[in-house]
Amino acid sequence: MDVAVVKHSGEKTGRNVSLASEVFGIEPNDHAIYLDVKSILANQRQGTHKSKQRNEITGSSKKIKKQKGTGGARAGNIKNPQFKGGGRIFGPTPRDYSFKLNKKVKDLARKSALSYKAKDNSIAVVEDFNFEAPKTKQYLGMLKSLSLGDKKTLLVLPEATRNVSLSGRNLQHAKVITASQINTYDVLHADHLILAESAVEKVSNLLNHK
Repeated sequence: MDVAVVKHSGEKTGRNVSLASEVFGIEPNDHAIYLDVKSILANQRQGTHKSKQRNEITGSSKKIKKQKGTGGARAGNIKNPQFKGGGRIFGPTPRDYSFKLNKKVKDLARKSALSYKAKDNSIAVVEDFNFEAPKTKQYLGMLKSLSLGDKKTLLVLPEATRNVSLSGRNLQHAKVITASQINTYDVLHADHLILAESAVEKVSNLLNHK
């Protein structure tokens, strides 16, 4: 699949770049995508939730009424979970939600996500660029020149570029990553994928193991 290379100002360069069919043209595997996205979101969970059980509640341990003869249910101390302010039964405890996913499955999921973008013609390739200084306005101008001003975009750079990353950091619907950071969730979450020209080969080499 060939995609035209444009400048970040929107001007045509007259060049095309070929997207590897082994990465951008496979038959997508939806189950692999599901597993990878589930893994990514699970790994982001802190798992620090905690509620107090009855042995952790501050209060008297004295039995509040006699066992029989009151006409009501028997009860222990005020830390009983049935009373307001008492401990919680089977409440959440700190835990680790992350789980391991095989590398081949992660690679298949990323290639499937990229193939979906390629099928939808939602991939743009821009000539390698940099900004002289961090300017959000300049980054917005680039998106508008690519007719993507109102779209959720993911810009993939060959390597970390400070000025470009800082320029897009404050935009709610824009994200900037490097080729080595590309993942299934970010690709699918974006409406449009923007690849720097040098990043195309890096992404292909990362996912196309021969």
